[in-house]
Amino acid sequence: MDNAVEKAIECIWERYSEPLSLTEIARSALLSRFYFAHVFRDATGVTPGRFLAAIRIHQAKLLLLNTPMSVNDVSSAVGYSSLGSFTNYFTASVGVSPARFRRLSRTGGFGLPSPQPDRPAATGAVAGTISLPDGLSEGHGNARVYLGAFPTPIVQRSPAAGVIVDVPGGRPACYRLPDVPEGTWFVHAVGVADGVGPEPSSTRSSLVGRKDSVTVTAGSVTSAAVRLRRPQPADPPILLALPDLEPPPALTGAAGCPVIGSSPAPRAHCG
Repeated sequence: MDNAVEKAIECIWERYSEPLSLTEIARSALLSRFYFAHVFRDATGVTPGRFLAAIRIHQAKLLLLNTPMSVNDVSSAVGYSSLGSFTNYFTASVGVSPARFRRLSRTGGFGLPSPQPDRPAATGAVAGTISLPDGLSEGHGNARVYLGAFPTPIVQRSPAAGVIVDVPGGRPACYRLPDVPEGTWFVHAVGVADGVGPEPSSTRSSLVGRKDSVTVTAGSVTSAAVRLRRPQPADPPILLALPDLEPPPALTGAAGCPVIGSSPAPRAHCG
């Protein structure tokens, strides 16, 4: 990752609660405002403003989960001057309001995110394989992965389609996203895998993956292979409320292809 972008991301994480401007973020990277915006987007896939907004909502989720702060206080703590603006953006990004997010996390958690409403009639499908990164694919354990077709480079808002896939250690898993509307999508994967080492079950590794510019046409299946990796500082936080992704025991179907679409017991997953 570019050193200037790394400095800017550190600045955003440290000062997200402030009314931080693009000029101030660019100054932390020692770059001009316009050149910085270009470099930052190339490195992260989103603008500095959207990255900042994602961090604010991510931090708000943590405060709602781990503190007794009121929603109004959480809003102020993460840099919002308007409770209404915070509530609207949080709800659109996470899928539930701040108050409901806190309540669900305490009383049963989250199920699979619902697909986008008002799905058009013209749909196709996306299918392919999901592979574990090096070091997690030697048969040490399994991964449970949420995979969905999203309109943005950030895992936020309702997906066009989504599925949970159990990936056994040592080989890729098959997936299929049906009924995806025509258009171009980001296929995001978010997973949790057994660790490596003498006692892999005692360690969990968070994993992410993304396939950009996946074009879907009606009545056809678009192929998109996704390789998981460990998260990097340049990855925007995961905002959508996802179900718990603790890896289950190995699940296999016909011809050794892992069972697709099995659902875990829904509990809060902060991302």
